[in-house]
Amino acid sequence: MEDIFDMLDYKSAREPLAERMRPKTLSEFLGQNHIAEEGSLLRRAIKMDNLGSCIFWGPPGSGKTTLANIIANSTDGKFVKLNAVSSGVADVKRVVEDAKNLAKMYGKKTYLFLDECHRFNKTQSDSLLPYIEDGTIIFIGSTTENPYAAMTPAIVSRCRVFELKTLSDEIIKKALYRAINDKKRGFPNLEISVDDEAVNHIALMASGDMRIAYNALEMAVLTTPPSENGTVHVTLKDAEQSIQKKSLSYDEDMFYDLLSAFCKCLRGSATDAALYYAQRLIKGGCDPLIIIRRVIAHAAEDVGMADPQALVIAVSALTALKNMGYPEGMLPLSEAIIYVCEAEKSNSVVIAMNSAGEDAEKVKDDYVPTNLRNTPYMSKEQLKAKKPYLYPHDYGGYVKQQYMPDRLVGKKYYFPKDNGYEKTVKQLRKKKGIDD
Repeated sequence: MEDIFDMLDYKSAREPLAERMRPKTLSEFLGQNHIAEEGSLLRRAIKMDNLGSCIFWGPPGSGKTTLANIIANSTDGKFVKLNAVSSGVADVKRVVEDAKNLAKMYGKKTYLFLDECHRFNKTQSDSLLPYIEDGTIIFIGSTTENPYAAMTPAIVSRCRVFELKTLSDEIIKKALYRAINDKKRGFPNLEISVDDEAVNHIALMASGDMRIAYNALEMAVLTTPPSENGTVHVTLKDAEQSIQKKSLSYDEDMFYDLLSAFCKCLRGSATDAALYYAQRLIKGGCDPLIIIRRVIAHAAEDVGMADPQALVIAVSALTALKNMGYPEGMLPLSEAIIYVCEAEKSNSVVIAMNSAGEDAEKVKDDYVPTNLRNTPYMSKEQLKAKKPYLYPHDYGGYVKQQYMPDRLVGKKYYFPKDNGYEKTVKQLRKKKGIDD
């Protein structure tokens, strides 16, 4: 039999499908309409070759590197790629020197794309900072971590952050069909036929990661022997093996119905039903990590301060599940489900979070009270007018003083209820005079 790779051209045989199908223009880019739709800031900036320093933040396989490559294909300037894991200060200095020479000799700008940019430490980030600030380089970072928490604030403050979302199953299916039908970049010189249920299964099991989906499709095609007429026919069974997950014993709608039922059982203290739906999902092929993540969310959302121990147990179950694997990890998972179901319930945390979030977006002039400011960065006038900061431990652990910005003095978000531990919290707040 002819070797399958002999049927592909040399480049296609060596380059992964995910790389071959990577969009080269904005018209080919799929998903992320909230930042990349026609007329959006990002799209206009790329088309005009006038994009400033920015950071693409999102889950794996959501299109961060693809957007960077589209920028590289669209710019008249020089585009340099580095990876924060393998690059250091010396690499940055080299790029900066080349950028200065390019600007001086040809008047062209230099884009520096730094993959996994959250891995740069403070020293490495500081080596970049002045050149981002003076425009010597245009920085484009790519990260799966929250840049506001994982990166040097000085870098983040000089960049526009674009948050990418997990891709929907429909977007992934559209991309897979594009690869199947693209005779130039997809599977050149191969006649392939992929069942719809195989495509659906790969899209569902990829969990929003385009790269995983492409890799699974490629594995299924390249490991399926051609039929007598030379056609490679990929079935659901081939798709299951290529992505190493069994086909769910329910369709997509039923999967989400089961997951919804499980979540409502956690909220409704229906322990037996919650255990059943968890087992029903997992036995059908659902990743147990999906289940424990929902348990953690409900431990905070529906149990909350009524029993803070619920969150501790749920997170501990996640750690145990990751370390022990399946099936042993099902024990701590089941314990967490039972605990969250049986615990006292209170939704005061989610109410407080949403209320504070609304004000954080809407309220202007939310200046920090002078007694809470960082003294070294205050002007002499501010220091003179500064109210003294009252150190709570000098007053037995609590002392009344202004904490809210002037515009929000007296505003309350958290209202403890009379359930479980929150009843104690309510009494403590009353004793301190917080809720008088």
